[in-house]
Amino acid sequence: MAEEIDDIDYTDNLFMRLLQCTLCGQNNRFNYEGFSYKILQTIEEGIYGRVYRCRHSATGDIVAIKQIKFDDEKIGVPSSVVREVSLLRALQHVNIVSLLKVLTKETYVNLVFEPLDQDLSHYIRDNRGVQDPSIRKSFLRQILVGVAYCHAHKILHRDLKPKNIWIDNSRMIIKIADFGLAREFGGDMLLTRYPPNRYYRAPEVFLHCQHYSSGIDLWSVGCIFGEMVIGRPILGDTCDELDAIFRMLGTPSEENWPGITQFPLFGSYAIYNPMDLSTVFSGLEPEGLELLKMLLCLDPKRRISAETALKHAYFKD
Repeated sequence: MAEEIDDIDYTDNLFMRLLQCTLCGQNNRFNYEGFSYKILQTIEEGIYGRVYRCRHSATGDIVAIKQIKFDDEKIGVPSSVVREVSLLRALQHVNIVSLLKVLTKETYVNLVFEPLDQDLSHYIRDNRGVQDPSIRKSFLRQILVGVAYCHAHKILHRDLKPKNIWIDNSRMIIKIADFGLAREFGGDMLLTRYPPNRYYRAPEVFLHCQHYSSGIDLWSVGCIFGEMVIGRPILGDTCDELDAIFRMLGTPSEENWPGITQFPLFGSYAIYNPMDLSTVFSGLEPEGLELLKMLLCLDPKRRISAETALKHAYFKD
């Protein structure tokens, strides 16, 4: 029987068990009972809050602090924050960002991470992609290693995109971050909430397939890989991403995606022939293009896994 995966209850006391101390922000400084951090710069700003690069006043240690404001103190900490904290405590890997402390006061939650220099979206924007083939290959390998680790622990990230992938500039190490939408998976699970970012969303999600699995993360990795090659989101600026997917890869049929005609939304799309991806991604080596096609396989059951992708000929040098 299908089981619906619900959000963690807002009153769940897991978050309180995970807290180590509390923190508040005042005058470009976070202070509370021996913990004092000076804000050096704002790294990122989004709908969730802000990420700051900070220095510990006593030790000089550099950290990144993600400050999240929640509106209703009576309801408590948002379930996405509870989920992110619990998962990051469990997932310890070089390619997953390390959560050092959790600090809270009133309606602010502050997640203290290892130092973060920039996210992959800024790197792509500033460099018009990842032009160096060896760096591009290294970034993709590290992303796949991190995703394979998550999947081995039965965790779907569900929101992989360049903004959620950080880079340690000094060592060129990739760090997967932002697990607020992540879920455990396994068996016949019903997933009803969809990731918000449409540029990296798998076709089966657009078609409202509720029984999806690890393939959604691999599709996102394929979109990120392609973006590293051409320097922009592979679907371009469109209001109908599924149509753009079919225009690029061809409209699927029962032959290459068994069961596709059973989705009610499918019948509203035109029939397209696939583009020549070697011209779309002209800067990519033949082995890399082959791997990209496997990551962007329309049928999720035939889409390559992270573990198998790491064994691909693209990485054999």
